[in-house]
Amino acid sequence: MSNHEIDYKIFGEELQFVEIELDPNETAIAESGAFMMMENGIEMQTIFGDGSQQQDNSLLGKLFSAGKRLLVGESLFMTAFTNVGQGKKKVSFAAPYTGKIVVFDLKELGGKIIAQKDAFLCAAKGVSIGIEFQKRLGTGIFGGEGFIMEKLEGDGLAFAHAGGYVIEKTLAPGEILKVDTGCVVAYTPGIDFDIEFIRGIKNWMFGGEGLYFALMTGPGKVWLQSLPISRLAGRIIRYAPQMGGRKEEGSILGGLGNLLDGRE
Repeated sequence: MSNHEIDYKIFGEELQFVEIELDPNETAIAESGAFMMMENGIEMQTIFGDGSQQQDNSLLGKLFSAGKRLLVGESLFMTAFTNVGQGKKKVSFAAPYTGKIVVFDLKELGGKIIAQKDAFLCAAKGVSIGIEFQKRLGTGIFGGEGFIMEKLEGDGLAFAHAGGYVIEKTLAPGEILKVDTGCVVAYTPGIDFDIEFIRGIKNWMFGGEGLYFALMTGPGKVWLQSLPISRLAGRIIRYAPQMGGRKEEGSILGGLGNLLDGRE
């Protein structure tokens, strides 16, 4: 294997964190801000790019690799955690919002996973985090994630985070699954990812589900999330007090109450 072989354990239900066990000289890489805690004997170092063998180690190559990460919603820097002590050491990384941590064994998945932007949490050193361009114009414009998605390559373990409950679906050759575009977390390269417009003017005007589905065609695996962060953020914004509005929830008078007490 070209990637470091790490052991791990996931804790929690809705708000999870992953604990990675490192042998001496083993390294895990993580998205900036994902760190939770570590044992004494682990050295932390901020790096450009992902530190994989695929990365060009020249200054220009490192800047280009780091710059690509900005296109997929990740930060410019990553952090490497290396066990420089004696014996096994543990380091933990926490999910940024309620949901599940998804584990990808890239060796068993053909060496590559395509994921939604900003999904990456941490991985064994050697895993390459790059970008994947949508091949179809319609998918790039309407597919929920734009033209650019995240690409995880290697033969080690990688960890991503998704919102709500996560389900893994295995699609047979030619089998089709229609999904809300925001619910797609990741898929294997054998999956054909396209979009399909919802038929019927009443459906897309009053159905509340948007104008199109994500059309996933097998063979391959698809990971889906029940609560995309965009959907959660939209609901929070809808119910957040604005312009000094009422903060009480469930008022029997609603907006009329704001008028009566002079807040509107």
